[in-house]
Amino acid sequence: MKIRRILATAVATAVTTPALLLSVTPAFADGKPAAQTQEKPSIAELELAAAAAQAAYDDAVEAESAALAAVEALLSDTAPLAVAAKAAEDAAALAATAKSDADQAVVTAQAAVDALTETATEEERTAATTALTDAQAAAVTAAEAKATADAALADALDARDDERVEALRKLDQAKKATKAALADKTAADEALAKAKEEEDEEGEGDEECVPEAKLTTVVTGLPSTVVAGTKVNFKLRVTNGTDKTMDEVLPFAYVHATDESGLNDIDDLVHLQWSSGSSSTWKTVDNKHYMDAISPLKAGAHADVKMRLTIDASAPAGNGVTFVAGDYFNDNGTCGGSPDLEGYEFLIAAAGSEPGKVDDATPSTTAPSTSGLTPQSGASASPVSGSLAATGSSSAMPQLALASGAALVIGAGAVFVVRRRKAGSHA
Repeated sequence: MKIRRILATAVATAVTTPALLLSVTPAFADGKPAAQTQEKPSIAELELAAAAAQAAYDDAVEAESAALAAVEALLSDTAPLAVAAKAAEDAAALAATAKSDADQAVVTAQAAVDALTETATEEERTAATTALTDAQAAAVTAAEAKATADAALADALDARDDERVEALRKLDQAKKATKAALADKTAADEALAKAKEEEDEEGEGDEECVPEAKLTTVVTGLPSTVVAGTKVNFKLRVTNGTDKTMDEVLPFAYVHATDESGLNDIDDLVHLQWSSGSSSTWKTVDNKHYMDAISPLKAGAHADVKMRLTIDASAPAGNGVTFVAGDYFNDNGTCGGSPDLEGYEFLIAAAGSEPGKVDDATPSTTAPSTSGLTPQSGASASPVSGSLAATGSSSAMPQLALASGAALVIGAGAVFVVRRRKAGSHA
């Protein structure tokens, strides 16, 4: 099984089961901390994750349906606050009519007073004046009643509308929750399907590969801070610390980056390239994260691969990590590789920054010791006499099925994945 497919499964699964992936058991005890050798989730665990995602999606659909029903009920004229608002509207209309009538009564009474002639009796003058005074008092009372009714109507309408807006807000949240739950369910289902497919492929494999701690990969010259918009060159050294020649060795490199929050992936803004020690041509690390095979790598020998990290100028300040490892396979069918991915962490500084002198990035795990290596010739380990094969990665690469830890920073947290490779066809 190739690491590319396992990483894809891990990314999909991590959306719904980050805690699950952090609790898997070591692939090889080997006296190492669990964080360095973690297995990928089992089929049973992925089935549980898929079932949980399905249940969460079902709950979200039910909650959205309930939220929609609540909105429809509140938009109905029979909703309690809608009924109260209608009653307030009716009361306000009656109060407006009463005020209009009272105002007209004042106008009529004033006209009657104005129409009095010099021949009008005292009784007639008193009656007209009293009628005007009473009409004016009634008009004041009617105006106050209308103001009260209008205020009550405004309160009733606000209450009705606020309730409807809140219900619509909850419906919108429910729709978003349903969408997110569907995405989680889809990811969990896909992770389960891929795991089952890979299990079927593994079942068809031959001999299982083994971890080889003496196949080491060390990065030198990678700065601990890289400015966006720049390129930095560094070196990946692959060393065969065993006493046997490895017919083909596949160097592996993978770069992952996020913004400062750690929640937003910016992998599309960081780029890895490589070149063999004898070539000036830069090649992009492919989507399988492997470089061309070193053929062969003799006992005690090492090979240097020139690496280049480019960060787009548009990349925000953030954090990155470059993982490296090595896999080998021999003509006799034996295979294996580094038991761990070495992670070299670095900071990403915004474009135009001046970080000054910075130290080199250091590995996040302890690299296997390379002391006591037997060189091909002379007193020290020497560069490999073999070369990076011009034909690209070997078709036998899918045979590699040993365990190697991989730390992926994926939004919700760090996910530790085991690389397991088995004999099979190159897919």
